[in-house]
Amino acid sequence: MSEKTQKKSWFKGLNREFKKIIWPDKMTVAKQTAAVVSVSVILGAVIAIVDFIAQYGVDLLVR
Repeated sequence: MSEKTQKKSWFKGLNREFKKIIWPDKMTVAKQTAAVVSVSVILGAVIAIVDFIAQYGVDLLVR
């Protein structure tokens, strides 16, 4: 099998796989995006609070 035939076959397979994809609708994408953003903000706040408390504790031990 030549390299050109292999590439053609690979792209045909790729095209078939892409046709199997079920793309989400706009509402689903919006809900999932909102969930990811809100969880990221909450997790960032929790990490910032833990960092502040840890820094405060280290400062108390160093003094």
